[in-house]
Amino acid sequence: MADTAATQAPTDARPPKHVVYCGVCTLPPEYCEYGGTTKKCADWLAANHPSLHSQLYSADAAAASLSTLSVDAQKRAEKDAQKKAAKAEANEVREAEKRASSKIIIKRVERNKRKYVTEIAGLEAFGLDLKKVAKEFGKKFATGSSVTKTASGGEEITVQGDVSDDIADWLGEHHEEIPEDNIEQIEDKKKKSAA
Repeated sequence: MADTAATQAPTDARPPKHVVYCGVCTLPPEYCEYGGTTKKCADWLAANHPSLHSQLYSADAAAASLSTLSVDAQKRAEKDAQKKAAKAEANEVREAEKRASSKIIIKRVERNKRKYVTEIAGLEAFGLDLKKVAKEFGKKFATGSSVTKTASGGEEITVQGDVSDDIADWLGEHHEEIPEDNIEQIEDKKKKSAA
């Protein structure tokens, strides 16, 4: 009895369905409108899946989806779409202002005698992955580099050695999105006790 069930092949087996997920909001493109980043999602979809973009965002598709709604529902949908677009635009402006006013502080700290470490704070405001950047610093300068917590609750990168000038130059070369005026270098010396 068990042998016959195992040897019979399923007759209506269908292959698995391939689902496309948005590269911006990680939702299926049909649901991107609920993610809050509709414009970015539409741009991503147009670049990566043009046929699906034309299917979802064409004028015919918009008219077909609106025609099934009542007049009041259509007005509400238009208002909601305008609100979401305005909100997304305001968020983009806010993020740009935040990046423009953020500072990256590169601090050279003296440990004992002639030993130094370099601390870099403020990179997360520019959307950089601190662990990845710390690893790059360790490889570039052939030294120890790690992400550490600060007393204020944030995170900073600590690099062994006095490489503050080199780090400022490296950031300018490899990350054009960081304005040179936003990089600030500070030297922090230990206070010597009075004898």
